[in-house]
Amino acid sequence: MKDSRGINTIIHKGVVKNSDNESVTVIITPGSACSGCHAEGSCNLSGKVEKSVIVKGRYEVNEGDNVIVSMEQSTGFIALFLGYVLPLIIVIISLIILVSLKYPELTSGLVSISTLLPYYLMLYIFRKRINDKFIFSIKV
Repeated sequence: MKDSRGINTIIHKGVVKNSDNESVTVIITPGSACSGCHAEGSCNLSGKVEKSVIVKGRYEVNEGDNVIVSMEQSTGFIALFLGYVLPLIIVIISLIILVSLKYPELTSGLVSISTLLPYYLMLYIFRKRINDKFIFSIKV
């Protein structure tokens, strides 16, 4: 869907859980908004469990208000890349390198999978910096 600025956006319906001067916490209700979205299969918000999203900024909303949470589609692709594509590339490249160096297949496979530990640890360490790249907005 395109917003008024002509930018492709990902939208989800939700209910305000908490609101203060710095941010708004919204509970995403999956299902109805996800059924028409082309990114439904790869989006973590499209699961059956309710998700909580913290939207930075001051909004004139009250607890229990129905809102629409949106983010730019390009930032959704960044999340998809960091969460799924890049780890897959790391595992495949490390597996190819280890197999070409004549390590046993079991060792190569285990070491390749274990390369994800430092990767996800780095994501965790830099989570605040990465989180700043994802900008959510609310429409009432």
